Order: sequence, then structure tokens, then C-alpha cells
Amino acid sequence: MRNCDGRVAIVTGAGRGLGRAHALSLAAEGAAVVVNDLGVSRDGEGPASGPAHAVVAEIEASGGQAVANGADVANWDQAAEMVAQAITSFGRLDALVCNAGFLRDRMLANMSEEEWDSVTRVHLKGHFAPARHAIAHWRECSKAGEPVDGRVVMTTSGAGLMGSIGQGNYAAAKAGIALLVVQAAAEWGRYGVLVNGVAPDARTRMTEGIFYDTEVPDGWDEKDPANVSPLVVWLASDACDVTGRVFEASGGSLNVCDGWQHGPPSSVGERRFAVSEVADAVHASIAGAPQPAPVFGTQG
Repeated sequence: MRNCDGRVAIVTGAGRGLGRAHALSLAAEGAAVVVNDLGVSRDGEGPASGPAHAVVAEIEASGGQAVANGADVANWDQAAEMVAQAITSFGRLDALVCNAGFLRDRMLANMSEEEWDSVTRVHLKGHFAPARHAIAHWRECSKAGEPVDGRVVMTTSGAGLMGSIGQGNYAAAKAGIALLVVQAAAEWGRYGVLVNGVAPDARTRMTEGIFYDTEVPDGWDEKDPANVSPLVVWLASDACDVTGRVFEASGGSLNVCDGWQHGPPSSVGERRFAVSEVADAVHASIAGAPQPAPVFGTQG
């Protein structure tokens, strides 16, 4: 038995990079895959259907099952139609891997409204809309007494966990996704759905020339997007038994990430703080808490 035999998965942004690697890995493990990709450039321009169809062809050539989908994942109606396509094509839906996105990097002081809106839309709404339609389907199945073993895998980023200079729109959207994992997991477990997130570290169109060189090294390629896919496959499988967690993955390594926690309190008892007391209380609480990770781009 392969890890995903008999399961049906949607992968958004699956025409290239991480999404392509996830789609191929899910298919290799037995899943039928809806390969979603709008085919846009790194900055979200010029839609094209070629990338999605190319991945479908790869899967079919290896004996797998797949269909292409060209939905804009942040369009409410198109996201609904994408979920419906999975059910119509393969008779069910078991996993949703949200991965689609693009970048429009700029320092916050120079960022335009359009640059902010477009990036937060494709990442944050582009995760919520497909997930919202998927959970509507699974909830109806649960209410009808049908067994549900649903999985949602969302894609955040180190930028969303720690921040990244020059990527404030992207970092804010990815931080929202990390919390969306926690929120959705808390609400959807009652329907038989587990929700987790990944923060991948890989060489893709979104990181080439910014964090990594475009040249692929000889031998072991630590930044190959396919290195992240085994984690995604397991999170999308019925073997997954965790929910509400975010994992960083790079090369042959993974680790769970911890989100906001309550720091040590500084209290003045049953009365209101005086303004003159606030500074000491703030610094006392900070001194007892772990130091935050540095924002990417500030080291050194």
C-alpha cells in the first residue's frame, strides 16, 4: 500500500516549484490529483494554462491520475468550482494542499496599495477560499453520517514566522496563514478534518536570485523543492495524526514551530498600572521570555 492510495487531493499553484513537486509526490503515492495553476509569472502577471497541463502529463505518463485546473484561488466562485471539479472527476475529496502565490517585493515605506492588496489576496484569501469550500463539502458529508478523513495543508513561510525585510506584504499574509492553520484546526476537527502548515525552505521562482543562486549544485541538492514533499504527503495522508501545527522543512530536516505564547506576567495586583510603572513591568516581562528570532535580512 502506498501512503495515499485511493485518496483525492487538490494542489494549488502546482504548475512549478513546490506545488509541482507536491503534486508529483502525491500521485506517486497513489493519490488522484487536481493540478491547479493559473500559470502566472513570479509577480502574478500573464496567466497561462501550460504549466498545469504539463504536470498532468507527467503524472499520467507515470501511470497516475490527474486533471488540470486553472482557477484563480482567491476568486470565491472559481475556488468553489475547483473543489467541485475534484469531486466530479474522482468522486471524492480527501486533501487540499494550498500553495499558490506570487511576490511583489518592496520596502513598506514605498509599497503601493496594489502591491499590498494583490499579494495578501493571493496568499491569504487564496488559502481561505479553497479551504472554506472544501470544509463545506466535508461538513455536509459528516452531517450525512459519511466517514470523513480530510486533510488541509497550508503553506506559510519563514518570512511569515520571523519577518523578512522588503517583503512586508508577503510576510503579513504568511503570518496570517500560520494563524489560519491554528484557527481552522480548532474549528474543523469535529468534522474529521486535520489542518497543518508547512514553512518550506527551497529553491523556487520565488527564492531564486533573492535567497539562493539559480545554479543547481552537483550531488545532494539541499534546496530541491521535492525535499519538502514527503512531509506534505504525510500531512495529506490518513496516517497523519496531528493538527494545528506548523512545520519548517528544508533538505533532510524538519521541525515544528511554536507560535505566540503568553510571556511571564508583571503585575501590580488589584489596581491599575501607573504610567510610571509600565516601563519596568514591560522590561521585566521581556527579560523572562525567550528572545524572538531575528527578522530575515537584519542579521549582521
